[in-house]
Order: sequence, then C-alpha cells, then structure tokens
Amino acid sequence: MNILILGSGGREHSLAWAIKQNPKCDRLICAPGNAGMDLIADCADLDILDGGAVRDFCVENAVDFVVIGPEAPLAAGVADKLRAAGILCFGPSQAAARLESSKSFTKEICDAAKAPTAAWARFDNADAARAHIRAQGAPIVVKADGLAAGKGVIVAMTEEQALTAIDDMFSGQFGAAGAEVVIEEFMEGEEASFFVLCNGETCLPMGTAQDHKRAYEGDKGPNTGGMGAYSPAPILTDSLQEQVLDRIIRPTLREMARRGTPYQGVLYAGLMIADRQARLVEYNVRFGDPECQVLMMRLGAQVLDLLLACAEDRLDEVRARFADDHALTVVMAAKGYPGAYEKGSEIRGLDDLPSTSSQQVFHAGTKLSDGRLRAVGGRVLNVTARAPSLRKARDLAYEMVDAIDWPEGFCRRDIGWRALGE
Repeated sequence: MNILILGSGGREHSLAWAIKQNPKCDRLICAPGNAGMDLIADCADLDILDGGAVRDFCVENAVDFVVIGPEAPLAAGVADKLRAAGILCFGPSQAAARLESSKSFTKEICDAAKAPTAAWARFDNADAARAHIRAQGAPIVVKADGLAAGKGVIVAMTEEQALTAIDDMFSGQFGAAGAEVVIEEFMEGEEASFFVLCNGETCLPMGTAQDHKRAYEGDKGPNTGGMGAYSPAPILTDSLQEQVLDRIIRPTLREMARRGTPYQGVLYAGLMIADRQARLVEYNVRFGDPECQVLMMRLGAQVLDLLLACAEDRLDEVRARFADDHALTVVMAAKGYPGAYEKGSEIRGLDDLPSTSSQQVFHAGTKLSDGRLRAVGGRVLNVTARAPSLRKARDLAYEMVDAIDWPEGFCRRDIGWRALGE
C-alpha cells in the first residue's frame, strides 16, 4: 500500500515509525513531515489544511490510505474531501470533529448523552463571563471554545487568574478560538487518557496513558501541549475502562450517530478520576501528543492493521494486542516554551543514540539545514523508551536525554512520578 500521513509532529513521527514496520506498507509519505520522518519516509511539501490539494496529491501519487494526524485538518474537513473522492482515510468528518473544535459542542453532546462531566457555561461576552466567575469563585477552569494548539485551557486557582484569562481570550490571545469561552467547574482527582477506535457505534479500546501538561517539575508552571507521558495508566483499571465505555464513550457515539454525524477515527477521552469514578474533561479527535508516542512504542506494526480496520468498518475483526510492558517519553522543548523561544539552535548527539524497538527519539519541531539538525519549534524531541517496568523505561529514556547535546533545550526530570509513587 501507498500510505500518506498528514502532520509534522512527534505524534506523526511515531505513527510513521510504527506503520513503516508493517509489511502492508510499500511506500510511506509524510506531509509536511520533519527531519526525523525524512529518514524513514518521503516528505512532501503540501498544505495539509487544503482538502482539495491533499486529494489531488493522493490521486497523483496513487495513495491508498491517508492517516490524518493533527486536529486542524480534521476541523477543516480534509477527511470529507478524501472520502468524497473515494480515498480511504482515517479520521472523523468535519462535523464529528467538532467534539474537539468546539468545547461547547462537546458539552452539549455530554448533556444529551448524560455522560458525566463538569458543570459548565458558555459566554460570548466578557462582562457576563466575569460576572459568572465572581459568582462561582475559584478554583475554576476557563477554556477557549475553539482550537488553540493545546494552550487554550486555564486552570485558575484564584479569581484574579480566571479574570485575567477572560481578558486574554477576549482580547485575541488565542485568535478566533477565544471568541467564545467555556467556563467549567474545577474537578479534583487524577487525570488519565483513554484511547478508543470508533466507527459509528462500534468501538475498540486502544490503550491508556498519562500526560504531564505543566511545563515544570512538580506539575508547576503554565499548561503546555504536553511535556511527557507514559503508558499504561495504572489508575485506568479494566473495571474503570469498562465504566468509561458504558457511561461516557458509547453514549457519546450513540448521540453522534443519532444526530447524523457518526464518528470514525480515534476518540481520545481525557478523564478526571476520583473515588473510582470517571468524569470527562474533554474529547480530542486524534491521538494525543505525546501520548501517541508511548502507545506506538507498545503497539508497533499492528497499528496499521488497526487503523485500516477502523477505516474499513471492520473493528469487530481486530483487537489491540499489548505486551506486559511499559513505555515512557520525555519531551525536550526549546527554553522559553510555551512562551517565546528562539529557533535555529543546533541539536547534536542523536546519531549516537539507540534506534530500536525499545528506544527511539521521535522528532517534532526539527529541520535539517546545511547538514545540521536544527530546532524550529517549541516541543522539539520526544525521547521514548519501552521496558518491562515503568522505572526501567524511565531510566532508559533519561539516559538518552542526557546524551543529547542541546544547551538551548530543557525537559522535566520527573516524568512518571505519579505512577512511581515519588
């Protein structure tokens, strides 16, 4: 098969790495890709938000299957364009992708499906939003309604922080994503991520993980797109996963189908767990980043078979097979991230690192320039390891981190602390 992966982050590099191992993959193309993906695939300069351009590229290059990595092309309707042209693809329609592109839409779906989630209110007026915050008090959560690259959520521990978040959003800090805001009840507990492949009302569990959203050790600092992750998530026991499927995932899928917008693709449920009960924090309509990296390390080549079965409506024929192992990834980011950071610094030492089924460095914001690897993004590398225990996986990952020569980068040194009881 000729396979096209859309995206350029660590998520897409890990998908490419896993898919490349499957003998069904004859030619692998990544658009636009990055320096790491360029080592294992053909990278194409393609506007992945332009559904017509993606469709034409697929026809010209005899692409058999398209895997859409990020949320932005899904929200732009790229999957719809491909399906209309008879091109097999993995990812939800534009209408179904509203589960991520509109937080208020997700809340409406949850209310209709009676899926447990935080109490909420939507505002398109700053004064009304401020009044609501003053009435509710803090802690409270303020979210830009639209897509904000993982940065449009402010967990405000004080009323002042919440009011500042309202000012920032309505002043355009998050662009059109902040034209409306959703204000939610603050939920306490432990967060975890549950990934399910879906086609209509059929679903197949795809794995669990836990992310580290805050920039600094001890879960301090601003929210980021994710500074590290590990899989599996110990808190998501088999019984709790079944509870989530019964009370949250399946009711959501039924409600989406009832509205005429059936969901096809991976559904990523961000959960808050307290007293052995789970509530939905949010849905994402693609694999998490960096959670995808640890899932791909554990799943390997079978990933292509699973994604194909989902796209071809054959989910009842497959199951995800996991070894009794653990994976952990450490994100190396440019100093200053998630705020302002410099681009163009050189990264050295990657050629001397292991590249095996147990140890990989997945690239995100990288580019090869004049024969040198340069950092061109905020989150730049995903240093990932798999081992029989989480502690061993963590040790292997940090050994690799310490061998990378990049003074302009930083990482958290406590990835996995909760599961390791530290």
